[in-house]
Amino acid sequence: MELAIPTTAKGPSQRTLVLRYLRRNKSLVLGLALLAFLLIFSLGGSLVVDTAKLAYPLAAVPLQPPSAEYPLGTDKDGRDLLAVMIRGIQLTGAIGIIAGTLGIVIGIVLGLLSGYFGGVFDSVVRWMTEVLLTIPPLILLIIIAGTIVDKNKVTVLTMALVVSILSWVGPTRVVRAQVLTMKERTFVNVAKLSGMGNIEIIFKELMPNMLPFLVASFVGQVMGAIGASFGLEVLGLGAVREPTIGMTIRWAQFHSAMFNQWWWWILWPVLALIAIFASLSLINVGLDEIANPRVRRTE
Repeated sequence: MELAIPTTAKGPSQRTLVLRYLRRNKSLVLGLALLAFLLIFSLGGSLVVDTAKLAYPLAAVPLQPPSAEYPLGTDKDGRDLLAVMIRGIQLTGAIGIIAGTLGIVIGIVLGLLSGYFGGVFDSVVRWMTEVLLTIPPLILLIIIAGTIVDKNKVTVLTMALVVSILSWVGPTRVVRAQVLTMKERTFVNVAKLSGMGNIEIIFKELMPNMLPFLVASFVGQVMGAIGASFGLEVLGLGAVREPTIGMTIRWAQFHSAMFNQWWWWILWPVLALIAIFASLSLINVGLDEIANPRVRRTE
């Protein structure tokens, strides 16, 4: 009588697990798909449309409705709105990425150091964040942006730096709270006993464990920076010479586009802004499921 030799059942592959997870996490998939569309439209469009010329005044016949020659129409200053949308998504995204990166990097460094070491440094950081959190950010940004005398010299980099002035406050507070709950855990004590230094523990043990949370925070920071820059631009405090999404809406409002039935001038930037916020919001919700086990769904 032959004995059956038991075989070890192989589990699903990593690719299968990823596909299953993406099938469950529809918010992340939809957000990434919408973001991919925006990237293809803006980066791919710049390869076939001369945005350096057509996205600026006097490049086309003014106030033309959508047509074969101008698919999205033109504005009163003679800008081709197709080129404006392509260039505008790039510039608006650049403001968000620069300001979001500065905010999250500063927030991570301050939050990790203050939460881990404590002491006087922690007290100063905690006091600064608590004070700045009580100040309405938009009002402070308006005051700062309003101090720039020559508005024609405001660039996309200037806007990003202005918006990033307060973008580190939220991440610092949240990262510090995360570190306070993690630094007494077993893996940190084991790392100390193995001879690792404090800086090594912070950046090799604590930070990798917070990575999903930090990625989700970065997306939130980019979204907040874009929203803050849009608020400044609509008030006329943005880069007036650049065709960002906010400045395009600002000029459409200034020239009463809807009142004069130039509907295409206001429609496309509004749709672009909605698409940007929708993609980032969906990605943020999807990443939150990864970073927060309490809301993570199972098979």
